[in-house]
Amino acid sequence: MSERLTDIEARIRSVEQLSSVIEAMRGMAAARAQEASHHLAGVRAYAATIAAAIGRVAPSGQTPAPARWRKGSHLVVALCAEQGFAGGFSRRILDRFVRLRDDRQDQAVELLLIGDRGILAALERDLQPSWSAPMISATAEAASLSNRIMEEIYERIGKEPVERVSLLYANPGGAMADIIERQIIPFDASQLDRPAGRTPPLLHLSPETLFESLAEEYVFAEICEAVVLSYAAENETRMRAMMSAERNVSETLETLTASARRQRQEEISNEISELSTSILSSASA
Repeated sequence: MSERLTDIEARIRSVEQLSSVIEAMRGMAAARAQEASHHLAGVRAYAATIAAAIGRVAPSGQTPAPARWRKGSHLVVALCAEQGFAGGFSRRILDRFVRLRDDRQDQAVELLLIGDRGILAALERDLQPSWSAPMISATAEAASLSNRIMEEIYERIGKEPVERVSLLYANPGGAMADIIERQIIPFDASQLDRPAGRTPPLLHLSPETLFESLAEEYVFAEICEAVVLSYAAENETRMRAMMSAERNVSETLETLTASARRQRQEEISNEISELSTSILSSASA
């Protein structure tokens, strides 16, 4: 009996240690999600500045498009999870990619995948990324990763026909993160607000050259925003998973504690019974 009680108490200690680990992981995920939220404001302010500049230099009417965007493949940059304990985060992103690919059977759709856990999930589904890179582990790395993605996109555009480039990522908020598909190439300046009563700027470059340069800068800002949003969504998903795990651990701990209490009571009752029997036997003698 005492050995069984010892086993239960050992399990209780293990569950308590697991609870501490889960609590720490939940706290880290919450801190990272909050950090991403603060960083996002700066990214969007940067994008707004570039958008305002484009609105001032873009020719009225038809928006010029870089000549190198031509009919060809569709590049999809899928932002998945870098670390584990994020539930079906990567699976939902890849599900959306598969639907997108199947809807466009007349066009080659290439997967550029971000996130080590996403790579594992893709290989499990026989999806072969044509390029991959790790997801960020801190918001300070967002610009560096965005630069890597930009370099890969433009290198491919220089080597092969590319018709469009899209981002596929999760938007934080809610019980289940929304999956966003955003086309970033070809760039469409018609979606940007044009300043009213604008004064023509003093230019040292041709409007077309300046426009193309600003468009590339705006695409970079869009990628950076998507990276930060995906990072926040991943950590929000992990935080909810840890909260669910905490509830399960708490229930398990309550069950084990009640079981240990019963075993301890039975042990005391047996000791009292044995003691009483011993006393009665002595009295009879």
